[in-house]
Amino acid sequence: MIGPPGTGKTLLAKAVASEANAYFISINGPEIMSKYYGESEAKLREIFEEAKKNAPAIIFIDEIDAIAPKREEVTGEVEKRVVAQLLTLMDGLQERGQVIVIGATNRPEAVDPALRRPGRFDREIYIGMPDKNARKEILQVHTRSVPLCTEDDVKEKICDPNDVVNIDEIAEMTHGYTGADLAALVKEAAMIRLREAIDVTKEIDLDQPQIPPEQLARIKIRMRDFLEAMKYIQPTVLREVIVEVPEVHWDDIGGYENVKQELREMVEWPIKYPRYFEELGVDPPKGILLFGPPGTGKTLLAKAVATESNANFIAVRGPEILSKWFGESERAIREIFKKARMAAPCVIFFDEIDAIAPARGLRVDSGATDRIVNQLLAEMDGIAPLKNVVVIAATNRADIIDPALLRPGRFDRIVYVPPPDENARFEILKVHIRNLKLADEVKDGNYKYLRDLARRTEGYTGADLAALVREAAMLALRETIRSNSSQAKPVGVEHFEEALKVVPPSLSKQDIARFEEMARNLRRTLRGL
Repeated sequence: MIGPPGTGKTLLAKAVASEANAYFISINGPEIMSKYYGESEAKLREIFEEAKKNAPAIIFIDEIDAIAPKREEVTGEVEKRVVAQLLTLMDGLQERGQVIVIGATNRPEAVDPALRRPGRFDREIYIGMPDKNARKEILQVHTRSVPLCTEDDVKEKICDPNDVVNIDEIAEMTHGYTGADLAALVKEAAMIRLREAIDVTKEIDLDQPQIPPEQLARIKIRMRDFLEAMKYIQPTVLREVIVEVPEVHWDDIGGYENVKQELREMVEWPIKYPRYFEELGVDPPKGILLFGPPGTGKTLLAKAVATESNANFIAVRGPEILSKWFGESERAIREIFKKARMAAPCVIFFDEIDAIAPARGLRVDSGATDRIVNQLLAEMDGIAPLKNVVVIAATNRADIIDPALLRPGRFDRIVYVPPPDENARFEILKVHIRNLKLADEVKDGNYKYLRDLARRTEGYTGADLAALVREAAMLALRETIRSNSSQAKPVGVEHFEEALKVVPPSLSKQDIARFEEMARNLRRTLRGL
């Protein structure tokens, strides 16, 4: 049995033994290893002898890669002898009788190939990640004896209508979760509710000798407890590569409606409406490249995609892929895509992709970036299908990216994120003043002053406008502290005017013209391809 950790390989073996009423022997890989010559092989022989005497029997070898690694790759003699003994016992001169051997591993490539043939391990069963229906059934098993908030509890006024637990919705949201992850999620949700009942609402008093049953009966696990637990329980397969992405919604990004719509079509629609794609016979797009001047919000757009799509999100910062060891950089790319396939639907975000995917043949270094580009090309549009995985990349140097990446089938959409126009600047300013204490003259006339400010801030990017608002707020704060006022001074027009002198625009007309020319050249190149 092959599959990612936590998918239930050991549990299935136990269930088979229980249902078949067979004698069950479990071997945990490392425990049969001994420092004495011949002792490890003797232990294996004893186990198979015991199973034969008590036939029908099942021998279950957990983590089989620990005792049967590839013989040509290990240096120790003990491992080689153990593998040879296992091969003989499973398909040697002596009959095994009614003894079934089940092995489990999450590293099939590390197991000796001589074991992976009919007569030894006849069948290889891949136990993959549970889909939505499987996740629902697993959650139903783990919540069987858990007091969940239901519609009946709402009628009895124990719970609010918003707190009713919807198992279907949780199953929909838990992409990439294994059975073990879902069990941990239920436990964590219960612990969150219990902590609140003890520390916050004081529904349970631990000082009393015995907690009355009626008090416990009123404690129900709510939907919000599950949502809170999801912040702490991450999918197992992504624990090495997943990053905590701050919650950024589409409303937090001013302007750029066309770019937002393209990202929705690319990422959200295939996840939310897969049925329509199947009916139309359309393959969802694989990749989108966001390019434009620094500070225009490319990374922010990627964060919003991660939050709004509810997909798993892997963020890859370009330079961290590079390694001084030959082949390590390509292996890092391979592992990222392998984990994304396991945890699909998933978004892989490459920030500063120009660092790892420059045009091949133009470098005089060790050739690491050329090999990374080759690996990226193979992963995005190679033999192995990339199903339910979307790649988003951001760069401000689209002119130096390898042209083979910039074709349909790899990066299907290339979106230019321009400096914000007047309307977009007004929307961005509105987003950044949302939580500010503003003077009345700034808010008067439906933000008339802000509209005027947006008109005067040509060449400012989203990052510049954020810095402008922050500087205005800091000026107001300085005045408050100097005057020893009991209340914070509101941010007024004079503060914004002063901030304009301190925060200059980061883009000149020449810079904007250069990026627009780059966008035109890129479109021309794509048409030429």
